[in-house]
Amino acid sequence: MDVSDFYQTFFEEADELLADMEQHLLNLDCQTPDKEMMNAIFRAAHSIKGGAGTFGFTVLQETTHLMENLLDEARQGELQLNSDIINLFLKSKDIMQTQLDAYKASEEPDQASFVWICDALRNIALEEQGEQPDNAAVAEPEAEEEVVAEEVIEYEENEDGSVTLIVTLKDVPEAEHEILVEELESLGEVITKQSTGETLCVEMSTSTSAEDIIAVLCFVVEESQVNVARKAVVRAAAPAAPSEATTEVETSSVEIEPEPAVAKAPEEIEAPAATSPAMPAIPAKAAPRGNGAESSSIRVAVEKVDQIINQVGELIITQAMLTQLSAELDPARHHALLSSISQLERNARDLQESVMSVRMMPMEYVFSRFPRLVHDLGTRLNKEIELTLRGGSAELDKSLIERIIDPLTHLVRNSLDHGIEPVEARLQKGKPAKGNLILSAEHHGGNIVIEVIDDGAGLNREKILARARSQGMTVSENWSDDEIWMLIFAAGFSTAEKVTDVSGRGVGMDVVRRNIMAMGGHVEVHSEENKGTTIRIILPLTLAILDGMSVMVGDEVYVLPLSSVMESLRPSSSMLYHLAGDEQMLQVRGEYLPLVELNHAFNIPSQHRETDEKIAVILQSAGCRYALLVDQLIGQHQVVVKNLEHNYRKVAGVSAATILGDGSVALILDVVGLPTLSKNKKLKGKSLNEKECGSTQ
Repeated sequence: MDVSDFYQTFFEEADELLADMEQHLLNLDCQTPDKEMMNAIFRAAHSIKGGAGTFGFTVLQETTHLMENLLDEARQGELQLNSDIINLFLKSKDIMQTQLDAYKASEEPDQASFVWICDALRNIALEEQGEQPDNAAVAEPEAEEEVVAEEVIEYEENEDGSVTLIVTLKDVPEAEHEILVEELESLGEVITKQSTGETLCVEMSTSTSAEDIIAVLCFVVEESQVNVARKAVVRAAAPAAPSEATTEVETSSVEIEPEPAVAKAPEEIEAPAATSPAMPAIPAKAAPRGNGAESSSIRVAVEKVDQIINQVGELIITQAMLTQLSAELDPARHHALLSSISQLERNARDLQESVMSVRMMPMEYVFSRFPRLVHDLGTRLNKEIELTLRGGSAELDKSLIERIIDPLTHLVRNSLDHGIEPVEARLQKGKPAKGNLILSAEHHGGNIVIEVIDDGAGLNREKILARARSQGMTVSENWSDDEIWMLIFAAGFSTAEKVTDVSGRGVGMDVVRRNIMAMGGHVEVHSEENKGTTIRIILPLTLAILDGMSVMVGDEVYVLPLSSVMESLRPSSSMLYHLAGDEQMLQVRGEYLPLVELNHAFNIPSQHRETDEKIAVILQSAGCRYALLVDQLIGQHQVVVKNLEHNYRKVAGVSAATILGDGSVALILDVVGLPTLSKNKKLKGKSLNEKECGSTQ
């Protein structure tokens, strides 16, 4: 029997045990530790040690064995726990996770971190036995210097203190190149850019750190697609050749492999000073998800689930075709056939709902990583913070739940750094010393609402307005608070007094909003000064199936997301108001709404010449309401969403496509982007390319 056949099972179980261990350690009270919780932590370490020994993972086994001994003493009452020891146990967990990940990749774990943690754990044991700990047991390993065949690599700063970086992005669709360059331009000066197929290479001068650049880009692409290197100068090392020509190269030796934003434990937790030498750098990994009920579940590759969902989507399309064709049949002569098709429609919908539920994951998958983040950042910022998690059982599509992690992490870090005040400041304001951060999730119809709530300082209206003006933004004192709060999502905007390694550089928040909108959602902000801030994210439950309303303009059929449709009406001439620049407003029950004519936005001949002959659909999305003029409403039905960018490219005003019951293709409209598209067309005075946004036949 080949023992390696069981590696994957051990890796998955060890991930879950480490997640359990971290959760229990974060909830453990040092003064009065819960006995059952201590036993659970001990059992997790014991199980990992046993499995590691079975498979010959010696380094992981020895690390876990030392931790297990201390945990045994703690649960027997022989070792008095304190915050330093808990932090060391948490760091031990991080190192064990790193060792486990190395074994997953068929590599040997890092020896420096292994030696360090072993000495740190042994020193605690020696102290408990009354012996003198060996503080000089191991020194921090020095960084290895790169040797390049008698050449010296030097990195030079520009006159203004900035550095020149080479940012390379691989396997990125050309449609996303422009967006990525725009983000880089907001972080520094783009010197050159070269786009070759799906590879984008940008040379830029910037004072922004490489970690921040990668953090921003990772909202658009995967971390593995990004490489940031400093532009280097290679000079001959031999003094006999000072006149040799200097050659510029782009070196791969400084490739930066950033840590995920949710896992910076090794640099955020200080080890016990009296017992541990300097901590070496440890590659951190994202926190694994919490454990599930193994007795009632099976593990299935995501690719298999996606394949089933695609097949069910095709089945739904075929069923819609049958339903449309059968509508022309005589019910009296084909009663049995029509009844069977109706039954097929019901069964197809039930099957689709069941398959989609397989892909749904609880928000606990996301929330489980934040207790550690809050613990570490609170310690680092010298703030006392209580984290409350609500609605972890609310489910969201897997594709969305993975994409929401980074934006949500950025919002949490901002709340901890800028929102919740230090203890002294809170006490002066009459607040409890401990700040409160709430993460909640709940379903609202076909959407999920995720909230990040803090009881901190809140947003300062005047400060935001002043900063916006100083950055050349056009703002008005008459704007509502909600409009002012949305300025924090502008590119490069930050009200932080100083830049920290947590936040304050003005990067990320604009990408947070953009990526939430790319998921079909939007962000709302509510804040009261000195009372706190609530940031609300509204997302659809899934992007695979959509309840839509079909509308027609000219000979073209488009689909509107039903969740954005508030009502429809036929406008009279008395309801229309004309403004300067061909702008029109529609008055609906005392509310004035911008009017967007879909035929003008997409350059399509309309069936009607007069506005009062058309139908106005009132849409609401991303916090704004407007009226969309169409020729006629066709009806409501469920559609299967097909990604347009993967199959063609990004088209302004369009979010996706679908196949209708007659086999034709219909475009699903981008409700958020349509007003901007219409306004830009009027300003530029030219139409869109009909090939992009016109005929769908």
